Amino acid sequence: MMKPTESKEELLGSRNNIGKSSTSLEGLQEEYSLTQIEKRFLLLAERGDCASVKRLLEEYKNSPEVLNLNCVDPLNRSALIAAIENENVELINILLDHNIKVKDALLHAIKEEYVEAVEILLEWEEKIHQPGEPYSWEAVDRSSSNFTPDITPLILAAHMNNYEILKILLDRGATLPMPHDVRCGCDDCVVSSEQDSLRHSQSRINAYRALTSSSLIALSARDPLLTAFELSWELRRLSKMETEFRAEYLEMKTSVQTFSTTLLDHVRTSNELEVMLNHNPTGETWEPGERQTLERLKLAIKYKQKMFVAHPNVQQLLAAIWYDGLPGFRRKSMPLQLVEVAKLGCMFPVYSSIYMMSPNSKMAGFMKKPFVKFIIHSASYAFFLSLLGAASQRLEYLLIEWFGPDWLQEILFEWKRKERGSFPGLVESCVILYVMANIWNEMRSLWTNGILEYLGDLWNIVDFITNTFYTLWITLRFTSIFIVYREHSNGIDPWYPREEWDQFDPMLLSEGAFAAGMIFSFMKLVHIFSVNPHLGPLQISLGRMIIDIIKFLIIYTLVLFAFGCGLNQLLWYYSDLERHKCYHLPSGLPDFDNQDRACTVWRRFTNLFEASQSLFWASFGLVDLVTFEMTGIKEFTRFWALLMFGSYSVINIIVLLNMLIAMMSSSYQIISERSDTEWKFARTRLWMSYFEEGDTLPPPFNLMPTMKNITRMMGCGSSNRKTGSMMKKSQAKAQERHTTIMRMLIKRYVVSEQRKRFNFGITEDDVIEIRQDISTLRYELIDILRTNGMKCPQGSKADLCGKKGRVMERRLMNDFHIGIVEGIVNEAIKSDKGPKDIFGKIAKAIGKKAPGGSGKKGKDWNAMVRHSQMIKDPIGSTTEARNRQSRRQSARRHIIDHQNDAMNMDPERIIDYNPKLKEFTPATRVAYAKFKIKKIQQEYENKEDGDGTGSISQQPTTSEGDPATVTTTNEKSAATTSSIVRPRPRSSTSQKSQPSTSSMKDPGPQIPFRPKTPIEEDPREGATTPDPKKTSPGKEVPAPDPKKPAPGKEVTEPKVTSAASTEVKSELKPSTTSSTKAPTPPPRSPAPGASPTPGTSTPGTSSSTASQKKEEVKKTEEGCKPEDEKKKEGDKKDDKDDEGKRPPVTGITKATGKSKITGQVMSGWI
Repeated sequence: MMKPTESKEELLGSRNNIGKSSTSLEGLQEEYSLTQIEKRFLLLAERGDCASVKRLLEEYKNSPEVLNLNCVDPLNRSALIAAIENENVELINILLDHNIKVKDALLHAIKEEYVEAVEILLEWEEKIHQPGEPYSWEAVDRSSSNFTPDITPLILAAHMNNYEILKILLDRGATLPMPHDVRCGCDDCVVSSEQDSLRHSQSRINAYRALTSSSLIALSARDPLLTAFELSWELRRLSKMETEFRAEYLEMKTSVQTFSTTLLDHVRTSNELEVMLNHNPTGETWEPGERQTLERLKLAIKYKQKMFVAHPNVQQLLAAIWYDGLPGFRRKSMPLQLVEVAKLGCMFPVYSSIYMMSPNSKMAGFMKKPFVKFIIHSASYAFFLSLLGAASQRLEYLLIEWFGPDWLQEILFEWKRKERGSFPGLVESCVILYVMANIWNEMRSLWTNGILEYLGDLWNIVDFITNTFYTLWITLRFTSIFIVYREHSNGIDPWYPREEWDQFDPMLLSEGAFAAGMIFSFMKLVHIFSVNPHLGPLQISLGRMIIDIIKFLIIYTLVLFAFGCGLNQLLWYYSDLERHKCYHLPSGLPDFDNQDRACTVWRRFTNLFEASQSLFWASFGLVDLVTFEMTGIKEFTRFWALLMFGSYSVINIIVLLNMLIAMMSSSYQIISERSDTEWKFARTRLWMSYFEEGDTLPPPFNLMPTMKNITRMMGCGSSNRKTGSMMKKSQAKAQERHTTIMRMLIKRYVVSEQRKRFNFGITEDDVIEIRQDISTLRYELIDILRTNGMKCPQGSKADLCGKKGRVMERRLMNDFHIGIVEGIVNEAIKSDKGPKDIFGKIAKAIGKKAPGGSGKKGKDWNAMVRHSQMIKDPIGSTTEARNRQSRRQSARRHIIDHQNDAMNMDPERIIDYNPKLKEFTPATRVAYAKFKIKKIQQEYENKEDGDGTGSISQQPTTSEGDPATVTTTNEKSAATTSSIVRPRPRSSTSQKSQPSTSSMKDPGPQIPFRPKTPIEEDPREGATTPDPKKTSPGKEVPAPDPKKPAPGKEVTEPKVTSAASTEVKSELKPSTTSSTKAPTPPPRSPAPGASPTPGTSTPGTSSSTASQKKEEVKKTEEGCKPEDEKKKEGDKKDDKDDEGKRPPVTGITKATGKSKITGQVMSGWI
């Protein structure tokens, strides 16, 4: 008869079938199962009962098959890890004294930040480690480890940012090598990347995450500030190169910047801040009282440490330097400040002249002050802009026209006639002088800072573009002068009206370059406005949105070019017709009087350049549909051109322009949130440019030689350079001063961070720690009291632990294992190699596996869903679980009864024990049963030791209700010296003494500890491996002869209790191999698989009662089965009636013969 769950199993498959071959046993593995003693051991370790754990270890120290010290719970935690998580030092020492394998316990202790355990485990590791051998955490099986192979104790401690553990490891000499460069091509990197590129990248991330630990930097770096700056810059580079992990690298970069910024919070005096910011370990040293070089601040600007630069302490120091020389300026009102600035600005020629003549005078020294220098340079630049405005308005011409006499009017007329190739006027000559001075300034800056640093500032690029346009203007202007002079020398009149000039005349080109340079010059005022606290943040926000504009222009230009090509291809011929209509005059000039429309339209699409221009201006609504009304154009061509123009308008005008607006709005919102930091960083860069020595004179005075330059060229200046020995002494003194300051800051930082760790509220870890302490204290007190012969109160299981503890105990006692349920999906994916249609393969596999499915015809998925909904059971039932356990228990009993009679062992019954054997031959099943006989006996005895039901949902309990308390081998000593109480069998009326298990005979030589077998146990089995020294209290035995008691023990026959206790469901015959009686089972409802109680009835009575119960269960099952299943079951029943008339199913003839079915030799197994 087919079981109700067989159709579901066939449809969904079993995870044990994954990777299994029908002809091989290699895919079957034995599932690790905890014994009752191991479960109790783990629970006692979890509760912190050190005395019981120690007693248990001493009792079973010579029985590794009963208690494996290194066993783990369903969460893969050993007793040592549980002790570490509960911070139980005493238990850790007990386990280490018994030589438990620490595995990755050290890493767990570091992760839990349990310093005492870290110290103990480090000493233990040093004690047991052999040179050349891997450390304990390296030798762990990576499939079950919680840490990746690249994680070391130092890396993990750095990840946790625990200062104390890091100090312990660093004091012991632990090192953390610098990870290889991301572009490294060494053999190790190449091999690692080829084998596992993901692991290679993640190992680099783990290494850098450790390096970014603030505690590690504080402990190991000689210059923490420099280390933080360089590490932040490296992480910024990595975030651009490994874009897949960009978020992780940026997060680490932020943490490093936060560390360097936090150090500034602990600065208490201006001297400490000055020493920190002026330190230069390689260049000229700084002494207190000298002009501040701010070398470390320049490095922060170079590495873009914006949070550090924008810190209030740094900004306060910079502001004090910036306004030096103008005391009380910041406390003045706005009008008084404007007056002060105006006076300094108007006096810039005077100050510049005095500085040129006497650079060491008091006024020259006042001019060197940063703010004064800024005002003078700004005034000079404002004068340059006024010259540009005057040149654009042709100021000379206007003055002569307004105020000039007649003779000047005649000269002005001559100037206008000879405008082509004319020499620059007075204003333009002053502009040329300023341009030369600006170019000289930029050349000095490029020479001083280098090209990379020069190009790092975008305003330098703007200055370069501006000077390029001015250089073109000057060059083309003098080129035009040369051309006019040459034509005049050749007798050609070079002066004619402007409208007759060539379109590429050098004079026209020079005017275009001059206009472009003028625009860039005026736009540079935005850079000067960055000093203002109101205009500065706005300028920074606008500058950051340039990136969005560039992104938009790339797509916009692509669309513009595409539609320009299309419209030019479509309308070029008709544009040429319009051009001929416009230029029909004999002189070749356009006829705007009569052909005004043709002269306007023909340019629109005559070539690609004009078509692109027309589409660009169409974005602003400057091109109408009249443009497409051309001479000779056809209806289809006009319609197609209008359709293309409309599509362009939708894409570029409606979509892209609005997208640009949205992008700019979003960017502005993001930038405005940190605009203060960005503005302070930009303002600091501007301030720093005026803190430098040199470039005191503004343009154009910087072109003139000064007394300072003359004396320096003549070698008459005094030399303040120090000798080599003095330089070394000065550097050593400065280094010592800087080291002292940094040590104080690091000490303050570490103390502050350590205080933060203790200034938080009560957390879940605190509650767990308190609970563990209480539990440990409870067990210690009970052990002390019981040792002294006192009677202790009994507690309930609910009093011992909280909800999480009960969940852990339930999982442990029920053999809960973490895994995956695999079936058709896994098999469908594994069946073929290469990319496939996974969902199609799943459907095909289900079609093959479903009952009646062929795999070729289309499947009705709706019917399958309905069928699955009908048979779906979301929570299952206890009855079903008991029925399954009963069948498995019956199969175990059958195997045990026929272990010496393999001829009569039914292979079909063996399938009930392990369904995976269904695909193997009968001889293989019998061989498997013989090979597993010892384990089957232990499982059978363990099931009978319980409540007789075999249900995985019930736990063996004691008088205390403690699931972790089970019977030991030495009952008498345990009852008097330990808190472990042996469970007594209960009856409905009375309890009688039962034979002790200690009187049982030795089961024989011990087999190896959990022998591996090529056939895996059924994963549905909930039983665990019990103590092999225990006997089977649930076995049936024949009625004993009172005259022949069991050896070594008098047998007291128990009384018959009640009829209910004698009615059990069993398919087994009374055993003739057992030599002892079992204790009376508890008077609970008998479950399938429970053996009849000895002494309550005769074997015949027990057999008849069991047969009646069996028939009732069969009738109940038959009423719930479909008709087709009943029919199949009837057929099987008919076959079963003739079972005794047919030869044995196995076909085995002799113990050393061959199988009649497969021919497999059975020698050595039976």
